[in-house]
Amino acid sequence: MKLYIRYMVSLRCKMKVKEELSKLGLHYILVNLGTVEILENITDLQHQQLKENLFNSGLELLDDKRSILIEKIKAVIVEMIHYAEELPKVNYSDHISEKLNLDYTYLSNVFSEVTGITIRQYIIVHKIEKVKELLLYDELNLTEISYRMQYSSVAHLSNQFKKITGLTPTFYRQLKKRRESNLENL
Repeated sequence: MKLYIRYMVSLRCKMKVKEELSKLGLHYILVNLGTVEILENITDLQHQQLKENLFNSGLELLDDKRSILIEKIKAVIVEMIHYAEELPKVNYSDHISEKLNLDYTYLSNVFSEVTGITIRQYIIVHKIEKVKELLLYDELNLTEISYRMQYSSVAHLSNQFKKITGLTPTFYRQLKKRRESNLENL
């Protein structure tokens, strides 16, 4: 049986879901971002208890088909940007459509209707979050980050970064160094 869970975006979330399933005596085959496959059928009581326990942890067990589809789209995007070794060489729309085996126009329309933003905007926000992470690691320069995140140029990356965060990438990186310096001076 497959279950769909909203707000499941990290390894910590996966661990919490596994813990809650174990508490209810449910055996999972696979726990991925946004989805869980369990061996047995879940009773109504177990479903309700799991829903409550996950909700108390900031997660949401989904029942609505449109919500499930939105979570599938989000999971593909999060996986693509945050966990893949490199971004796909094909258009993001083709990648998402291929992964979900559905027409991108349909996916895009449902996503925009339910969330109020476009898939493209959602991807941009996640790309900027990944850029922030890479900036804080301080292992790559802006050119390397721009290339890795498939921006056409450093200027394009910088413009998008500033539009989303209100800061330039360079200033964002400097903030980290200032915080570290301030902590050392305490």
